[in-house]
Amino acid sequence: MFKHWKQGLATAVAAATLAMPLSAAAELTDGKLKIGVLSDMSGVYKALEGPGAVIAAKMAIEDFGGSVLGQPVEVISADHQNKPDIGASTAREWIDAKDVDMITALDNSSVALSVQGLANDKKIITMNTGAGTTALTEDQCTPYGIHYVYDTHALPVGTATAMVKNGGKSWFFITADYAFGHSLRDNTGAVVESLGGEVVGNVNAPLSTNDFSSYLLQAQSSGADVIGLANAGQDTVNAIKQANQFRIVQSGQKLAGMLVFITDVHSMGLDIAQGLQFTTAFVWNQNDETRAWSERFHERHGAMPTMVHAGVYSAVTNYLKAVQETGTDDSDTVRAKLGEMTLNDMFVKNGSILANGTMLHDMYLVEVKKPEESESEWDLLRVVSKIPADQAFIPLSESKCSLVN
Repeated sequence: MFKHWKQGLATAVAAATLAMPLSAAAELTDGKLKIGVLSDMSGVYKALEGPGAVIAAKMAIEDFGGSVLGQPVEVISADHQNKPDIGASTAREWIDAKDVDMITALDNSSVALSVQGLANDKKIITMNTGAGTTALTEDQCTPYGIHYVYDTHALPVGTATAMVKNGGKSWFFITADYAFGHSLRDNTGAVVESLGGEVVGNVNAPLSTNDFSSYLLQAQSSGADVIGLANAGQDTVNAIKQANQFRIVQSGQKLAGMLVFITDVHSMGLDIAQGLQFTTAFVWNQNDETRAWSERFHERHGAMPTMVHAGVYSAVTNYLKAVQETGTDDSDTVRAKLGEMTLNDMFVKNGSILANGTMLHDMYLVEVKKPEESESEWDLLRVVSKIPADQAFIPLSESKCSLVN
């Protein structure tokens, strides 16, 4: 069904382009292209996306030549403060008053869902790089919403599978109490149970929790083999550091960070994080291409890129390619082109954007190195295995997105 959908859409776009006068087929609606980076610039997710996302977007534009169709490309940015109402109001102002053509970053699932819905109503493409909930491409999918880097289905496919197979049969979750955390907990629990394990308990913790002691004590007293951390950013760092103080791992339980970034590992240090396994879409020193780009990013940002930073660069680059190749910034035309393209850059190889908005690509199970294995400050991870794209993400045949069925 998807194949026929792509073919039909490609034919319609080609016919429409041929029907336009040459001058109309190669121009921008307001004379320039504007990309909005909407992220957590000051809170719990600042390190994993935040200001680094703006740097990555600007790098993509510079590497593209600074312009598209003969016109400059501009980046604007704002802090959504992890509040859906602020995210939506900012996006509305960008679209209505500032003529933003595409919005990216969106590293909070509640914010992302709010902005994606608003942008859909106004026919503006969103390329979500930071939020995790599968609702973005499932029951709340939209024709203009793209989920680019990871989701809460892909993360446990690698991490939970490895831990269950290594004896972690019973799980207790500490969950960030909003859309992302709930989605990650539910998807991880489903993987655990599909492999013969069981979920013995859960406790919800507010976003930006500083003291995890009561939650960790509940998890410890549950006797579960694995304590699953369905949170991210500074919340994950705080939970793991405090678990170390309680000597939870030394007492025989395992910790599973269901969404961990290299910035988290760097913050914790290898003494605390060593041996931790997690799933990621990008490893900065995996090959010469990723290393070269990451070192350029480091020069500007002072830290190596997370998978989200690399994803912003890739998303902006491929959006610009689609605009260039179609000769327009019309959202319907550009979205159709993105659905036809095979994506290849330092972040993704042979990637594709599906009808429901999922960007299909390989993921990686990684393990944090021991201190003696690290050769430099940011040499923190080793790749354990590659998770093929068709295993990492929800198959279209199982999707609940109305655009697929």
